[in-house]
Amino acid sequence: MAAASEDPVGGVPQPLTLNGDGDGTGPAAAEPVNTQSDLEQFRQRVDEYISKADELEHRVNEVVEYYTSKKPMNTSKGSSGGKEKEKKKSGGSNNSGNKLADGSRKEAVCSKRMQELMRQFGTILKQITQHKWARPFMNPVDVKGLGLDDYYEVIKKPMDIGTIKNQMEAKDGSGYKNVREIYADVRLVFTNAMKYNDDRCDIHIMAKTLLEKFEEKWLLLLPKVVEEEARQKEEAAQALVNMQIAREATYAKMAKDTNIELDELNSRLEEIRTLVIQKCRKMSTEEKRKLGVGLSTLSPEDLNKALEIIAENNPSFQATGEVVDLDMDAQSESTLWKLKFFVKGALELQAKNSASKADDTTLKRKKEICDALAKSKKRNKKLSSL
Repeated sequence: MAAASEDPVGGVPQPLTLNGDGDGTGPAAAEPVNTQSDLEQFRQRVDEYISKADELEHRVNEVVEYYTSKKPMNTSKGSSGGKEKEKKKSGGSNNSGNKLADGSRKEAVCSKRMQELMRQFGTILKQITQHKWARPFMNPVDVKGLGLDDYYEVIKKPMDIGTIKNQMEAKDGSGYKNVREIYADVRLVFTNAMKYNDDRCDIHIMAKTLLEKFEEKWLLLLPKVVEEEARQKEEAAQALVNMQIAREATYAKMAKDTNIELDELNSRLEEIRTLVIQKCRKMSTEEKRKLGVGLSTLSPEDLNKALEIIAENNPSFQATGEVVDLDMDAQSESTLWKLKFFVKGALELQAKNSASKADDTTLKRKKEICDALAKSKKRNKKLSSL
């Protein structure tokens, strides 16, 4: 019986001759499985490996999803240089936890700096409220008492200095977060008054005067505010980079650990595969004959893999030359069963691929027939109309 074998150095597939009448004179198999405990032990180990494989598959998918959806970090000159400096300082991704801790400390320092600016703004506000014209703006407008029926139609967001002070002093986290929020509300107090009252009205004139004085004092503080905002923006960008580095380090470690565990699982699977094969019964003459037939129908690529299986346990086996002689009876039982499992899987895949190609051919043929029928009907329709 002959099968094709591909030359190891590449070239024309070569025939493989199978010798031996299958009389069972080859090496004997190991003692077969003959106890229920052996089978139960194998089942338990296989169940454990399946569970572990599912876990590793989930982790692999998580890592793949992360790297697939990961956006590249900002590689502009400034941020890239900052990133390199950060790497040198931290010594790589091992200190990702320290980076996050540093980020929390920096955030706290940043908050303190903003609190100091808000305190300085409070001094400006105090100076404005000490002005002799500040009294009308200290409390909410008495809309009902003054009969200002259209006030809320004109003023969409009422504001007063008393409300601003209360929010500045709030301790429940509902207060202002930065100094520009306070600045905007103070301006709103005076612009509301100017908007609702005629420019010749006393309240309008008082509001305009206080607004001008307020803007003068604000301009003195503004450079510090701009500097702090730029600093916060830079720190926020660096914090984002640090977070991305820490996240990437986490997934890199996960990928590395998963790869190690996959190798270990593959090793254990190979061990149990070997044990199962060693426990297999002795292959019959008919089974060897069928195995030979299966080998002869393998593709050149699969046949080469089969020859590699034989060579694993038989160093003296020569798979070179124009004809490869394979004595089935000279092979160990473990080699024969390995070959049987391999051939079975390879032929099933081969059949599946052939069926798929056949389906494609059938569909193509059906389409050609349908197209031909459609053209025929169209031609007959034209003839009938003549």
